[in-house]
Amino acid sequence: MTFLNSMESILSIIIMVSIGYILTAHKWFDEQSGRLFARLVSYIALPAYMLWNLMSSFNHDKLVELSSGLLVPFASIALCYAIGYTVSRAIKIEPKHQGTFRSMFFSSNSVFIGLPINLALFGPESLPYVLLYYIANTTTFWTIGLHGIRADGTGGGKSLLSLDTLRQILSPPLLGFLCAILFILLRIHLPPFITDTSKYLGSMTTPLSMLFIGIALFQVKFKEIRFNKDMIAILLGRFVVSPLAVLGVAALFPIPLLMKNVFVIQAAMPVMTQTSIMCRQYKSDYRYAAVMTLVTTLLTILVVPLYMTILQHLPG
Repeated sequence: MTFLNSMESILSIIIMVSIGYILTAHKWFDEQSGRLFARLVSYIALPAYMLWNLMSSFNHDKLVELSSGLLVPFASIALCYAIGYTVSRAIKIEPKHQGTFRSMFFSSNSVFIGLPINLALFGPESLPYVLLYYIANTTTFWTIGLHGIRADGTGGGKSLLSLDTLRQILSPPLLGFLCAILFILLRIHLPPFITDTSKYLGSMTTPLSMLFIGIALFQVKFKEIRFNKDMIAILLGRFVVSPLAVLGVAALFPIPLLMKNVFVIQAAMPVMTQTSIMCRQYKSDYRYAAVMTLVTTLLTILVVPLYMTILQHLPG
């Protein structure tokens, strides 16, 4: 029964993804539409949503209390990277794939899929915790993760920390988050017309993200999928190691139940879509990353209800 209730919680997400897929098949959408939706979410809808939600949900004292939760995602992601590094050596991942493999092992799609799924499962009160995991995930992906992807391709000699890395970390969604944090800490109240505009624009985040996923799924060739040791290891990393790492760290550093549950779901998200984009940019094997992204994204539909069932039976 719990499994079925969890399936019902993400049914709307499945329907929206299916609409994106079907409309792409009927040529209403194409690859250019997907790029447009991704830019609308990244540059307008998501920053606006973060600004509105945080400023309407938090005050100075609650925000200071929230910041202590950053330790768990950073520590669990660091643990996953260490495990992924060890696994890549133990199962002898090809040298041209090692950096990409490690990046996919520890980084999750915490925005395009993680955000709308958490909102559907836990409601708007989950957003601050989604953002905490997003900060840790984004920071580690655009530093350690991107460094490994570069090493697989043409940019192996570049520094781990650079202005380009800083620019990637300070993405529009994170800037929207930081602006909201600054306004709250300084006790600045924005006029209603700004907060209302942010609310209306932010409401586009979930539907546009789901349509984008449907478009992306339509464009991937299923015949390229090969279940080998690399894929099995990535599936274990995304759906077993990462969530268990969160539970393990949370046991050492107790956090509120909702925060823990959100972190577990965020950790169990599929491979980041930016992985294959960065692989293509640095001339590493982007198809390798794209196939992993497709398979993990499809399996998320089964994994999320499973983890919701597990979380409901775990002690608080």
